[in-house]
Amino acid sequence: MVAIVAPSGAGKSTLLHLLAALDTPTSGAIYFESKLIENKNEAALADFRNRSIGFLWQRHQLLPDFTAAENVAMPLLLRGESISKGLELARKWLNEVGLADRTGHRTGELSGGEQQRVAIARALVTGPRLLLADEPTGDLDEQNAWAVFDLLERLHRTHGLTSLIATHNLKLAERCDRIIGLEHGVLETRKAATLAGMGPGKPDPQISGEGETS
Repeated sequence: MVAIVAPSGAGKSTLLHLLAALDTPTSGAIYFESKLIENKNEAALADFRNRSIGFLWQRHQLLPDFTAAENVAMPLLLRGESISKGLELARKWLNEVGLADRTGHRTGELSGGEQQRVAIARALVTGPRLLLADEPTGDLDEQNAWAVFDLLERLHRTHGLTSLIATHNLKLAERCDRIIGLEHGVLETRKAATLAGMGPGKPDPQISGEGETS
């Protein structure tokens, strides 16, 4: 599990978009598992993203008119899976994230923490090899933020994911296996003690570090 920490505006989100082939670099090349990815056409890139990368954003981006199970199944349906198979896998992943009893609830019937758990299930239902998370706890209160990160940590280790998490939160970053700082367009491995000043410019009101679990 790798954290990317940077000041606001340094380009964390842009970096994730490049890695996911959502943006095209102005120079250089991006390889995924030793294969060049940006020379594909748009349909091939969409298929690559669907099968290889899971996305988790600060805001859950759930479809409000669909149930939790339908939201989770959507990436599978987009790649041609049957509705029955998609919903079966969706229910399995909702159980994995602790929402077995919420599969039929629509977005507005779920709490913020539950919505983000649904988003996690949706990100992982396709069996991606890489999880890209952009401020995944930024919209949550402290209790839910730590619960979501604990869940991400468990799923990362249980399913052998490569997880790249862009965050302002230094306490969260300290729990990752590796920390990469992004500043002035340069990426470099950082130690937790050197991260002062790379957060959002003021203490994160949503995760203060109190109540941190091991």
